[in-house]
Amino acid sequence: MSPLNKHQLNQIRDERREQIKQAALKRFARHGYLGTKTSMIAAEAGISEGLIFRYFKSKDELFTTLVQELIEEAKKETENLQYLPGSPFEQIKALTEGMLDESSKYAFMLILKARKTGDIPDEAARILEQHSEDVVLDRLIPIFVQGQQAGEFSLGDPRKLLAWYFYIINCLIMEEVEKEEYGLPNVEFLMQFLKK
Repeated sequence: MSPLNKHQLNQIRDERREQIKQAALKRFARHGYLGTKTSMIAAEAGISEGLIFRYFKSKDELFTTLVQELIEEAKKETENLQYLPGSPFEQIKALTEGMLDESSKYAFMLILKARKTGDIPDEAARILEQHSEDVVLDRLIPIFVQGQQAGEFSLGDPRKLLAWYFYIINCLIMEEVEKEEYGLPNVEFLMQFLKK
């Protein structure tokens, strides 16, 4: 068996780093920053706890890295929403589907939990402050107004209507209602809250 070349070693490192981040994402999303120990992340990833510290200096760095990457991804998605095909209604629907998708659930849960607690690393708090929920609404309001003008959305204050709508979505994400008897309402049902 021949030794691994530099490219293969880098690929293994990248995969291991991603494995740690995904495990951390699930644990931080469910238990919050303070409620998550690195031993829990290691157990979730199926690795030794010491291996985490080969990739991240501390739990703070791991958490802050996740917050930074999740915020950047969310920013990209909301900025590009207006360029998706379809009407404003279909664009907001696509955003809702993405938020409720199983693969995105923990990302939104982590950010929501981090916003609600003050007990997170300072750098993560600064990142969240720079990308507040108001900034996200500011990106969505022009799409919503366009939908109101087209007769797709209810009339009224766009900021207030969108804030209420995303409050409902956020509550559903945080409560993990898919485990309840009736599960999550489908996106078509949720979109009725905005429809004219």
